[in-house]
Amino acid sequence: MTPCEASGAPVAVLGGTFNPIHNGHLRSALELVEHLGLAHLHLMPCATPPHRAAPQCPAAQRADMVELAIGGEPRLRCDRRELQRSGTSWTIDSLEELRAEYGPQRSLSLVMGCDAVQGLDRWHRWHDLLQFAHIVVIARPGWHLPERGDVATWLAAHAVAEASALQQRPAGGVLVLQLRPLAISSTEIRALCASGRSPRYLLPEPVLDYIERHQLYAAAADIHF
Repeated sequence: MTPCEASGAPVAVLGGTFNPIHNGHLRSALELVEHLGLAHLHLMPCATPPHRAAPQCPAAQRADMVELAIGGEPRLRCDRRELQRSGTSWTIDSLEELRAEYGPQRSLSLVMGCDAVQGLDRWHRWHDLLQFAHIVVIARPGWHLPERGDVATWLAAHAVAEASALQQRPAGGVLVLQLRPLAISSTEIRALCASGRSPRYLLPEPVLDYIERHQLYAAAADIHF
């Protein structure tokens, strides 16, 4: 057990398809750990996304790539719980499980991007999210929080100005956090692989090796990046 875990330091979860995980994800994850003072951050691959088509790459392989990407960084953890549940991967179900595991007093945060917040009112039981966790919104260039409507009112009512406020209670706060933007996307990486071009240096080398070995994203067997 690390000193952070022993002291009950905050924890957080960052979900996504991670199709594939790349250096932008990893840099954001590390900055989240440091800005929020986290004992650890759960990186949680989504098995069956509720608001988009399911990725062609199987969830188990996407999780394998997450494991490879975070090797050697004990503060980052690959959380496969959504792969172990059948049906749609609802975030609220994962938060309920994590709250039960960590107990009622541990500070727990759900991290999401501004793009996800724009469609928050389409999430399953979205009004209940703050009963189980804080919400940390990663600010991104060109994106803004909703300015009117139910989601805007709900976010404003629970807004906090500093990360330290999230450490003082287990759930219920909304923090907007500015992180270092890295212009890397999983869509771009898949396109590079499909065209036979190299995505090297956009993602960790072990992940690239895995993509080559399993011929993911239409990377032909005779292409060596």
